Order: sequence, then C-alpha cells, then structure tokens
Amino acid sequence: MITKANYLSDLKFNLETWKRELRFHFDEMDTFEEKLEEIARREFGKKATVPLENFQNRIMIEKDAISKLKHRIRNKMANIHKADFNENIDGRLQNEQHTLKDDMRTYINMHYDLKEEMMDYFREWL
Repeated sequence: MITKANYLSDLKFNLETWKRELRFHFDEMDTFEEKLEEIARREFGKKATVPLENFQNRIMIEKDAISKLKHRIRNKMANIHKADFNENIDGRLQNEQHTLKDDMRTYINMHYDLKEEMMDYFREWL
C-alpha cells in the first residue's frame, strides 16, 4: 500500500507539472498571436502574410491539442483520486500513464519546432 501511495504521488506530480507546462504554452501561443497580428497590421504583403496565416492555423491546432491533453490530465487526476489502493500498480493506471507520457513528449517536440519557426519569422518581420 505504501508503494502504491508513493507511485500515485509521483504520478500526480507528473500530471501537475504537465498541466503547468501546458498552461504556459497556451499563454505563449496567445503572445505569439498578438505578434502575428502586429505583423499583419503592418501590411508587408504576400511574402509575410502567407507564412503568417500558416502560423495562425498551427496555433489553433496547437491550442486544440493543449485542450485535449489538459482534459486527459484532468481525467487521470480524477482516476488517481478514486484509485483502489488494492489494485496492482502494474495495471490500468500505469498503462494509461505511459500513453499520456508519449503524447506529451510528441506535443512538446511539436511545440518547440513551431516556436523555433515562429521565432525565425519574427526575427525577419519584426
């Protein structure tokens, strides 16, 4: 039972960390949208607007991914709070954790790729 409590505590820590990171990334996307709007107001022409529209679409996709991941984290937290301490830790909770961990890793890679591209774009147009 102590092992299970420690495992659930570690799992909860991971989920809370991911939740904070996702919140930060969501806010960061808002800041990037503001910068894109600033560039759009300057009317640089098609050379600037084509990638700008692409970035706006990718931001919407990323915000949707963030929302879905946050929802999964909330569900996982609910599962932790109603966890059966007699259930084997190699069971359901551990398997669910693994896929969320992989999805977070994929999302974070996607986020930083987008961020790097946007920073290059901002350097060129701001």
